Amino acid sequence: MTDGLPEMTSLERTALYKSLGNPLRRRILEYLGRHGEANSTVLARELGESSGTTSYHLRKLAEQRLIEEIPEKSAGRERWWRALPFSHTTPDPAAMSPEEYAAAARLAHLKIEFDTALYRRAHEEYRGPEGWAQVQRHGTWMTREDLLAFMEDYRALLDRYGHRREEAPQEARPVLVRLYAVPEPVGEWNGEPTGP
Repeated sequence: MTDGLPEMTSLERTALYKSLGNPLRRRILEYLGRHGEANSTVLARELGESSGTTSYHLRKLAEQRLIEEIPEKSAGRERWWRALPFSHTTPDPAAMSPEEYAAAARLAHLKIEFDTALYRRAHEEYRGPEGWAQVQRHGTWMTREDLLAFMEDYRALLDRYGHRREEAPQEARPVLVRLYAVPEPVGEWNGEPTGP
């Protein structure tokens, strides 16, 4: 489960952020993630769009290598699609072009809305009967180098314990994991951060 697109130029990343920032494309990706596969007709019906519109956006998602055609199911003009495994770490903002940064910022605002709802759900399900949801908050002191090393270890843990859909054990479920590590402004802490 490593980064789906490890080598990308700034222009390619900008196009990716713009594609992921399109609300309909995000809905298409979510549908494919939940249901495994679909064609433009199925998506049009389920998402309340025309098949021409969904077909166009499917092609755009394929150009970004976020989905792929299922050749064994496709025949003639009926093309079936599935989502590809994907994760992406946004590069250091200092290394981004202004256009890339603007596209990444717009995408981040959409993600915040989704993650806020996910955060609420995690707290609601934390004491649920199955006990799957896990909620943790921590505070500590780190150097920038410590934080970068910590994030590398975090990604390695996801690779170690995560599975691709086709390789996952039968009892596995999709799990959405979010990690935010945010330094406090300089000079505002005299004691220990508690992560309340």
